Order: sequence, then structure tokens, then C-alpha cells
Amino acid sequence: MGTRLSVNRVVNVSIYLSPKAVPRRNFGVLCVAGDSDVITGLERIRYYTSVNAVAEDFGMDAPEYRAAELYFSQKPKPKVLAVGRWIQEATPGMLSGESAVTDLDVWKAVTGGAMTIEVDGVEAELTGLDFSGVTNLNGVASVIGSALSEAGQSGAKCVWDGSRFVISTTATGTAAFMGHASAPDSGTDISTMAGLTESLAYTPIPGFDAETPAECVAELADVSGEWYGLTFAATASVTDDEHVDVAAFIEATTKSRVYGLTITDPRARSAAHTRDLGSRLKALGYDRTLPIYSSVPHAVASLFGRAFTVNFNGGKTTITLKFKRLPGVTAETLKESEAKALKDKNINYFAEYDNDTAIVEEGVVASGAFFDEIHGLDWLENAVQTNVWNLLYKSKTKVPQTEGGVSRIIGRIASVMKQGVTNGLIAPGIWNEDGFGQLKEGDYLEDGYYIYSQPIVDQDQSEREQRKAPPIQCAVKLAGAIHFSDVAINVNR
Repeated sequence: MGTRLSVNRVVNVSIYLSPKAVPRRNFGVLCVAGDSDVITGLERIRYYTSVNAVAEDFGMDAPEYRAAELYFSQKPKPKVLAVGRWIQEATPGMLSGESAVTDLDVWKAVTGGAMTIEVDGVEAELTGLDFSGVTNLNGVASVIGSALSEAGQSGAKCVWDGSRFVISTTATGTAAFMGHASAPDSGTDISTMAGLTESLAYTPIPGFDAETPAECVAELADVSGEWYGLTFAATASVTDDEHVDVAAFIEATTKSRVYGLTITDPRARSAAHTRDLGSRLKALGYDRTLPIYSSVPHAVASLFGRAFTVNFNGGKTTITLKFKRLPGVTAETLKESEAKALKDKNINYFAEYDNDTAIVEEGVVASGAFFDEIHGLDWLENAVQTNVWNLLYKSKTKVPQTEGGVSRIIGRIASVMKQGVTNGLIAPGIWNEDGFGQLKEGDYLEDGYYIYSQPIVDQDQSEREQRKAPPIQCAVKLAGAIHFSDVAINVNR
């Protein structure tokens, strides 16, 4: 039978599967930076969805766990916590084995063990290792460690950690490195027995130099863009100067983030003391640093925990931090003068009131701006950016440089603005700034927002030739929040 004609000659069907839209950024992830050695410099950051998981990795005495406990104690409960590694002291190079032989009789039978392994860039031959006299796997590690002590530039050591052999360099810093082990030219090969070969062991972890808190944050920011808030919870203390350096980095970085810190210095409560950390941050006018005074270390983690439960895609979901509680944090008993001093310095606090309640005040960042507005506007910026990107990215044909094309962009922006109204960030009100387009100062924004685009016919030719959309301007009226109320009661007999 001859070849038949393809149906495609008459009916040609093509399927176009559009790419997945880029998701919006998550503005509800806190990163706790600590100096415990649970997370290596190579891994750098780890994500958790429960305090139990943090406890399994770090134990319940670690600062990282203490911060996580406060964070996850909030109601409603935040969903995700990141824990990052601060390399406060230089670390050695390290190689962790796996699937090692644990039968001691097999090891005791080896009297001429050998293997080749790289230490600090030098290939070392370990020979003549005699395990006949060992009584446990710690003894096996000791024999290997004795041979390693003369290897490389500065030697190395070997330990049995209860489940695997771990070799680490004596030297620390970026020059320190442990390579995988391999079979020797002669002797009984122990590289496989110890589980240290490339096919069995984990990826070697290089040494890292000690870093300042600001250097740590820069590295965490480079490694992951998933976290939005950051605080330190470490055995080593962060000095005021180091806090200021971190705040400066967070303020300057392109990707929007916020830095939270707990001030425990009681001098912050005094108006006469003006060199405390809160006063310094206020003088610098930082919009992305959230300070709180508390006698409880890591109290800011609880504050973040409440803020990061906001779902901007919901209805009436935005909040103010004022009036909130901090589970697990002891409320402060403050004098009126102390509360005023903290407020004047833009330092938040969790204080008792004489009606048997305790609340957070005032919910501001170091500059005095309200945190919920910074948080909400970061969401707004990212949501608009993502919506416009997805329009250009997912369109099967080009978005034309016409009024119709610009209208499509404006439509994507408007959908975000409407969601801002729905979640409570944006509300109708009077526009009290200079106007643009048809908007004038004193006009009432009935929708809570106004979007204006320069007409295509007025666009500069050089801009058009670069295929740019004409400038689009948005006016947004924030809903704000009521923090104070004066009530006058007039009584007539």
C-alpha cells in the first residue's frame, strides 16, 4: 500500500502551551542568622515550616531555636522560617564520609591500611595504618587522624561522630580544603571502608574566613532572594556599630528587605541618653530597620511573626503592629517618661497597661514611618512589577506600542491596585500632593488610586525607537490605621 497524504495538508493544528506566570514574591519569610555550626558555609541557609524541625537540627538551647520559638508562637502562625549561617569564626575544610564499615573485626584485620587524600591542596599518601589494636570506631578514627596530622600544609584530624567518619583540616579560612579519598598505589585500601571516596562521601566543605554581620547578610542576600525579614540570634553578640552596618546594607540593597533587632540596653528608656542604638538609627532615618526594646532576647522575632502572617491576596487582611501581643515575650512595666522616650526615639516596645492588657507600640521603623506601610508598599511594588512582566512574558504576540498596548499594561497595574483596596492597604481619600494628568491637588480619589499614561503621540522619538512604553504614573491613597482616639462626653442635667 502506498504512502498516504498527511491530514496536515488540509487541517493543520498547532498547540501553543503558554509559559507559567512568574509568581509574586513572598513577603512573609524571616531569616534568623546564627553562628551555630549546624548549617555549613556551603549550604548557608535552610528553610523550616515548624519549630519542631528547628529543634531537631539545633536543639532547644540554641539561640536560633529561641528565636524560632518566638516566631512560631504567634497567632495566627507564620508559615516559613529561614535560618542562615553567620560564620563568626573562621572554619576548617571538612569531609564527611558515609556508608563506612562498622564491623570492628574487619578493621582489626587491617595492618597495612593506606589511602590517598587531598589536604589543603596537597595530595597526601597515608600508608602503614595498623588497626589491629583498636577497640572501637573512635580508635579507628584516631589511627587515621595520627596519619593525617602530618599530611598537607598543616595536617588534619579525624573523628567518628557516631554514624560516620569526619575529617577536618587544622587550618581554617579559605585556604583550608579537604578532598575526597581514593585508593592508594599499594597497601590495603581503607578509603572505601571509611566511606570517604567521591562515590560515598558528601561534597567536601571548604574553609571559610570569619565575617562581620554585614558581610554575613550580604552573603545570605546573594545566596537566596526568598527571605524578606532578617534578625540575628547567635551566641556571639552583635555590637551597636555592627547593627548600624547591617541596617545600612539592608537600606541600600536593591531587593527590598527589612532588618529587625531587639534593644536590651535599659539606657534606651532615658530621654537624656542619646547615643543608644535606637537614637542612632533614628538619626540615620532608616525606613527598613525595625527596632524593639525588650528585656527578652530576640523579641523582634515575635513581632516579625505577627507581621508576616498578612496575606496580601485576601480581603481586609492588612494590619497595624500596634495593639498586637507578643506570645512568649514578657511585657515591660514602663513609666510614662520611659514610654515617651522610647516613642520619641522610634523604638517599639511591648508594655503593660493598667487595664490588665499588654500591647505593642507604635509599630514603626527607625525613621518613624509605620512598618505596615513599608511592608504593604513593598508588596505593591513587587505585585505591579510581576503583573507587567507576566503580560510581556506570556503574550503570544507582541504588546504593541499603541494606546491599546499601553492600556493592557495599565489594566495589569489596575488589577493590583484593586487588590490593594480589597486587602485594606489602599482606600478612597483626598489627594494632597501635586497632581499629574487629570489629577489635581485636593481631588478626591474615589477608587483610592489614579493611573495616568503619557499619550503615545507625545512620546519622544528616541524613547519610541528603544521600544519603551510612555511613562505611567500612579497616585495611591493609603488606608492608614487609627492608633488614637479622643472622645468628648457632654453631660446635661
